[in-house]
Amino acid sequence: MTNPFQHLPSPSDSSVRRLVADVAMVAALMLAASTVQAQTYRVLHNFTGGLDGSVPYAALTIDRAGNLYGTTSAGGRGYGTVYELSHRGAGWVFNPIYSFAGGNDGEGPLAKVVIGPNGSLYGTTYAGGNPGCSGGYGCGTVFNLRPPPTICRAVSCSWVETVLYRFNGDSDGANPFFGNVIFDQAGNIYGTTQNGGGVGCGGIGCGTVFELSPVAGGWMEKLLYSFTGTGSDGANPNSGVTFDTAGNLYGTTKQGGLDSNGIVFRLAPAGSGWTESLVYAFQGQNDGFWPVGGLLFDQSGNLYGTTNSGGLNGGGIAFELTTTGVETVLFNFGGELEGGAYDNLVMDAAGNLYGTTYDDGEHDNGAVFKLSPSAGGWTYTEIYSFTGGSDGRCPYGRVLIDGEGNLYGTAAGGGQYDYGVVWEITP
Repeated sequence: MTNPFQHLPSPSDSSVRRLVADVAMVAALMLAASTVQAQTYRVLHNFTGGLDGSVPYAALTIDRAGNLYGTTSAGGRGYGTVYELSHRGAGWVFNPIYSFAGGNDGEGPLAKVVIGPNGSLYGTTYAGGNPGCSGGYGCGTVFNLRPPPTICRAVSCSWVETVLYRFNGDSDGANPFFGNVIFDQAGNIYGTTQNGGGVGCGGIGCGTVFELSPVAGGWMEKLLYSFTGTGSDGANPNSGVTFDTAGNLYGTTKQGGLDSNGIVFRLAPAGSGWTESLVYAFQGQNDGFWPVGGLLFDQSGNLYGTTNSGGLNGGGIAFELTTTGVETVLFNFGGELEGGAYDNLVMDAAGNLYGTTYDDGEHDNGAVFKLSPSAGGWTYTEIYSFTGGSDGRCPYGRVLIDGEGNLYGTAAGGGQYDYGVVWEITP
């Protein structure tokens, strides 16, 4: 069987750290950019590759008590973990709260977990579940994790997992990728799968948008849209979806659209179903291509996101987009095929945007950045540049901002044992 994760950019192999090594370089854009290293950076946890997990691609989630939650794509019992980091005085205590067993249980969580309406954790695995897909590794799952029903007095206590849905790989979708699930006010779950949904895209399907609704004794899946990858339609959504104030869903597909450069799409509820429409099709170079990350709304209803490639330097762009399809390039990442934003942007209360690049920065091992609105444009600030050593390298997941302005995230490689780290940056 083939490795279902072999197509992912590796945090430990520089030869495949960029997805678009054959993109031609164009003239570099001279923009005002500043590098600020005044913040304090520290590693909260070094993954060992053992029971605690390894290769944390996903971003972090925070609860009301300030505890952090995340996933690793491997390690544990061999199929990935979910972990918790809790404050203890000035330090943090790491607790692996679940280790996937593979097969029916799920394998390879790539997306971050989210806190549901009932206060428990929800997430997806790329593989596992029903057989088939990815060389027999399974088509992926949606799962729920709850704390133990009784008080646990051990140092490390496993939570209770329930698999809500196992994808079949045909019309219902296959392989949820980096996009996390979201909830509506009624408690229904929404997400995307990278594959499945039809016979296009080499016979494995071009991906789907799905809804899970609670029913007596379990959950029922409803396919909201199946991508075809033909004409102006998208293909292979890598990220999740987000709601606007009217109840429409917005998202991106990495491919499809004009010359398979990727699109931004909208799904609008219509009667008992949903209607898909194209918001924007990426042209290929100056406006970027391959939007791997998802979208963010501001209070005015504008969308923000990134592309993994293209732009004036070849390393992707950060963009603003109106819901009527007018794009503005905010920043061009990279140079000499560096850059590569992989996850969503986040916005603070002042309107500043934060994100990560997995192959950029002073040491070409990734960076944490800030984009601040200024007169007539945006100013780029490199908050931290990873060295690739004990501080980690290749941050794929988005930045998490707590109520005090501290930044948190993960790096998929590097650290003391070279299996990745959880990091914190304080102002």
